[in-house]
Amino acid sequence: MARTQGSHSDITGPRVREAALWLFARQGYAAVSMRQIAAEVGVQAGALYNYTPDKQTLLFDLMRAHLEDLLAAWDAAAPDASARDTLEAFTRFHIRFNTSRADAVFVSYMELRSLEPANFAVIEGLRRDYETRLETILRQGLAEGVFAVSEPRIAAMALIAMLTGVNTWFRAGGRLSLAQVEALYWDMVRKAVAV
Repeated sequence: MARTQGSHSDITGPRVREAALWLFARQGYAAVSMRQIAAEVGVQAGALYNYTPDKQTLLFDLMRAHLEDLLAAWDAAAPDASARDTLEAFTRFHIRFNTSRADAVFVSYMELRSLEPANFAVIEGLRRDYETRLETILRQGLAEGVFAVSEPRIAAMALIAMLTGVNTWFRAGGRLSLAQVEALYWDMVRKAVAV
């Protein structure tokens, strides 16, 4: 299929994903049409199919990319340290990583219901992989005798939910800096799992 004159796949492809993410986060997946995405990018609706076969694939690719980036970034940043130090690193990492990607986080949580079953299974698996990273830290803390958590899996999901909530209210330039917010949340996390 011929590319639209004047388009560049290395420029237009990312613009299609950025526009879709922005629209999905503001209007919801179901309310957004491929025509709206095309208009936001400034291309004909038919040109979108050079970059994605359909809207469902576009949503799935956005969610998968976000979660794969999250997992890769944590795996690269995770310290080889005590459970307490690793939990602090995880807390700060999660807040920092996600506040810079608020639309991707919002879509990844709120549009799970919009995924077809096979796509949902993949995304759920990636989410479970991330939750397991935190659960492993909590289990390490139990083994070291520094954490008191009766259900590490549930505690991991609760902590992730609490940390992800920062995205709903934090604004750069507000009363607290991101570093201050990280410190406050680390204090809450530390107290939640302490012996």
